[in-house]
Amino acid sequence: MRSRCAAPTAATLRRVRNGARYVFGYGSLLWRPDFPHEERVVACLRGASRRFWQGSPDHRGRPDAPGRVVTLIDEPGAECWGAAYRIEASRWNEIAARLDDRESGGFVRVDVQLELAGASSGRARAVVYVARAGNPNFLGPASLEAISTQVRGARGKSGTNVDYVLQLAAALRALGKADEHVFRLAESVGSGA
Repeated sequence: MRSRCAAPTAATLRRVRNGARYVFGYGSLLWRPDFPHEERVVACLRGASRRFWQGSPDHRGRPDAPGRVVTLIDEPGAECWGAAYRIEASRWNEIAARLDDRESGGFVRVDVQLELAGASSGRARAVVYVARAGNPNFLGPASLEAISTQVRGARGKSGTNVDYVLQLAAALRALGKADEHVFRLAESVGSGA
């Protein structure tokens, strides 16, 4: 069942007109945003799917044994649910610099249009970090078994790759949003299968 967002509320329109910026989190930003924000809203990015196709040679792996983290893949008709973090315009440069450092290793900023859910329903411009094919750490698709094996053996400065997968699955469940790619991998690595 798909959730639909209503027309923008007056409060959302005021925030957008006043220069507020949003950052869309669909991976670790869901459970560890680690930057100051004014508001967190459930949001949907249409036309994209979350996939464990990006290598992590630092946060969730090492250069010789990279972990796998999520990126967004263009997919017509798909929906990627996550969280939009509203950042006041006066803090944008500071927070963007922190995120640029955190989301290194092949991720680039992309401007997108989100649909906000709940009391903040409507559309908002946002920045999202995406790792595209062709970056030096892009791993691309693989079987569930191959991804599971790689995830179980990877650890980096932010912790184990298994923890990343399980935290992401838990964060999506807390939002009440399903992602079969994430949930199947979480079941595989959580069970040790």
